[in-house]
Parts: sequence; structure tokens; C-alpha cells
Amino acid sequence: MKTVSMIFVASSLLFTTPSLARPVKNITDKEVIDAYQYLMTRVLVLRQENLDFSKEDMQWNEIKHRDVGGVQWANPNLDVAYSEAWVAIDENSCTMVEIPEIKGRYYTVQFLNGWGETTANLNERTYPQHPFGKFAVCLKDSQVTLAPDVQKVILPSKKSRVLARVELGKDPTEAVRLQRQIKMYPTGKPDITDSPKVVDFEHDQLPGIEIFDNAASILASEKDINPNMGGLQIKVLAVERTAKHENSREATAKIIKEKAIPAFFGLREKVERTKNGWALVRRFGNYGNDYQARAFVNYGGIWANNNKEAVYYATRNDAKGELLDGSAVYTVTFPKDKLPSTRAKYFWSITNVDSKNYRVIPNPANKFVINNQTNVKPNSDGSVTLYFASKLPQGVPQENWLPTPAAGNYSLTFRFYGPTKEVVKGNYFPPGLVKQPSLAKVDSESIY
Repeated sequence: MKTVSMIFVASSLLFTTPSLARPVKNITDKEVIDAYQYLMTRVLVLRQENLDFSKEDMQWNEIKHRDVGGVQWANPNLDVAYSEAWVAIDENSCTMVEIPEIKGRYYTVQFLNGWGETTANLNERTYPQHPFGKFAVCLKDSQVTLAPDVQKVILPSKKSRVLARVELGKDPTEAVRLQRQIKMYPTGKPDITDSPKVVDFEHDQLPGIEIFDNAASILASEKDINPNMGGLQIKVLAVERTAKHENSREATAKIIKEKAIPAFFGLREKVERTKNGWALVRRFGNYGNDYQARAFVNYGGIWANNNKEAVYYATRNDAKGELLDGSAVYTVTFPKDKLPSTRAKYFWSITNVDSKNYRVIPNPANKFVINNQTNVKPNSDGSVTLYFASKLPQGVPQENWLPTPAAGNYSLTFRFYGPTKEVVKGNYFPPGLVKQPSLAKVDSESIY
């Protein structure tokens, strides 16, 4: 690739003399930190690709319809039936997507590239003249001839991750029926190159210098569609060079361990705006040159859509800024004229996940979400109070309660699908959670 070749030349000119004191002459700790954050963005996607294809049923250009709740990634949406796929296209092969007519419920077929950027959404909002039927996702210079009834969609990369979402709504059985009618198949036999392998790691134990051992291959495996990334790629290749030099690898590894990894975990404070204890990432789905927001979103909730489709709030804290504790009871109250349903055209939901791996937390009540289908009970003044506790507090309707872990910190995610303009612009934040130490919790045997 021309871009990578130019980067190799530039890095060779910039870094010619190894140093025992520093990994490479003129490279700084900040450059190592920047390079780590940038490269981890792609590594997180490649790790998920490796995990997905370790499943026996995952094949290129074949959509897999998952059972409700049956997906394995960070911070999944529990309000939809998910289908997933990896798509491969080239100049001589497009991939067909067939979508049934879906009315009265939210749906989309989302495409993301290898950096976690949303590159297409197939639905009635983006294609009002062709909301269902046959679509063909192709490269810009595709040589494939398509039938007149096919909507052509141009993708910027040869490989894409696909997530199809169909809102469960009032009739989950119908949602699943519609989900299973979404089809996908290639028009030809695309040339599919192997993706670089990356080291596996636990979500709360980020990898060290080893991610730079094949950094050039990782960068060459897919072009970054965002502008002004050349400087960051030069930094990545400079760190790769220090990682391969016996006199500088140990020093570089120390910088990554002691500074780059803590800085990555500290991205939350840089890329989020907070109010009432809730945090909103400044950009998601499509990032421009905001590589830090992209890295954080790929880590905390991979496969995020853009804010035209959905807006996500998250918190690990109450309204006072104190960490949520599973042993306590919390409430959040929405005034009568500011209920969650007033902020979303389609639906809203609140889920909780653990604060380390962002995975759904099992609970004895087998209840994992409160949303617009939950039939929450209003207060006498029309307001609505939701409760978060490991056991149902006395006198609280079960509909208004979301189980939490019995102890330790956890994270809540608040989603608005079809967000209002106020939400899209970032001018709205949900009310904060209030700790309620006086609320007793009933014995678990009485409710499970």
C-alpha cells in the first residue's frame, strides 16, 4: 500500500541511530503513548475478528442469526435480535443483502470497517426510496453488474463487520421471524487475504509491547479512512522499530507498561463529557481525526453505531460521583414531562454490565434490562422512579427494578434509539442516580 510504504520511508529517515538511553533517538514517552492508543484501536477489532472466526459457524459473507441475548462482545444491546457477519468483497465480487419489509419497529443492518468506523446503515432512514429488498455492498471500482432492483452501497474497505438489529418490541417472536429473513451471500468468489494475528488478552489486562511486533502488517491490513492519521502511523512504526531492537525493547516495554497502558485506561476522562454522573463520549460511530474517542469506544463498547441511529450514556458513578456499589440501593427519577420515551423515536433502555470486561452480569431474577416495553409503574405525580439493587426493595414494583451484582462496582448503559435533536447534539443528560441507604431489600427467596 502506498501510504504504508511512504511511512516506512519517513520512519527510516527520522530514526536512524539507536540509543540505549531511549528506545530510538528523538522518540518521546508521549509518542509511545499516542502510538499505543492508535494501534490498540485496530488490535481490538482484529482480536474480535479472531474470536469470531474461532467459532465453528462463522464464515465470510454468511449472516448468522443469534438467539436473543446470545452474542459475545462488550456492552451488547439486549433490546434487539442480533445477526452478525463478516463481509469480504473485491473488484469482482459484491455481497448481496436481502432485507424483508419491516414496519413499526426499529431495524438496521450496520457495516463497520476494520477500525471500528460505521461505514453504512441499511434501513428506511438512510434509504427511504429503498428501505427493504435487495442491496449490494461493493467497492467503488467494482466490476460487478447488478440487476435494476438492487440498491448499490459503496464500502471503503474489502472487509467489514456487520451487525443487523431488529427491535424486539412488544412481539419478540415476530422480531425473530423478521430477523431470520435477512439474507446475505456473495456474487462471486472474493480474494480474501488473511488478517494479521494479534495477541489475545483479557479485557482488563491490556497487552504490552508485543502488539508492536507486527505493527507494520497491522497497519497495512486495512487503510484508515480518517484524515491526518499519517503522523500517528509514523509513531507506530517508530515504536515497532524500538521493539525489535535488542538495546531498546526493554526500555520501550517499560514505557508501555508504566505510562501507555495507564494512559489508555485514562482515556475515559479525556473523551467523555459528564453530567449527573452520566458520561457521553464526545464522538462515536464516526470519529474523524478523534483517534482517542475511537480507541475508547472500541474498548468499552465495540461496534457502536453513529448518533444518527443511537446515543449511548454510561456511568459507574452516582450523582455525587461516588462509585456504584452493588450492595447499595440506587434510584433515578424522571419528571412526568421528561420521561425517557420523550427522548427517543424508537426505544430506550437501561442495562448493566461489569465494570472490567463490560459483560452482561448474570442474576437470579434473569432480568437484564429496563426499557420502553417493561411497563414501568409511574408515581402518583406521573414521574417514574427506577431502582437498581441486588434484591428487590420493599414496596417497589418489579417492573421498575433492575438487578445489580451483590457487591462491587458495575456500569450502567442508557441507550436512546432514534434520539431527539437535543440528545444528538449532546445537550441532554439523564438524571443522576441517588443512593438510598434507608431502603431495605427483601430476602431473595421471596422473589426468585
